[in-house]
Amino acid sequence: MAHQFPALKPAQLMAILQREPLAYEILRQRGSHRRLRSRNGHPDIGFSFHGPITLPGGLVRKVLVGDVGLSEDMARSLL
Repeated sequence: MAHQFPALKPAQLMAILQREPLAYEILRQRGSHRRLRSRNGHPDIGFSFHGPITLPGGLVRKVLVGDVGLSEDMARSLL
């Protein structure tokens, strides 16, 4: 198996999404559910993770590769 994605806290994943080159901003929020929009043309995504949980590497990959549409190499370079 290729290099796995690391497990992250929700705040860590949110920080990755908000910095360049992704540049996601919170479009709207209701409780812990946020709708994010990228200033750089990436698709809008939902983000509802919160608290002290740890997101497994597979879910981190799903968000960055599946939802945002990055290649696996690009997603790993942002981590």
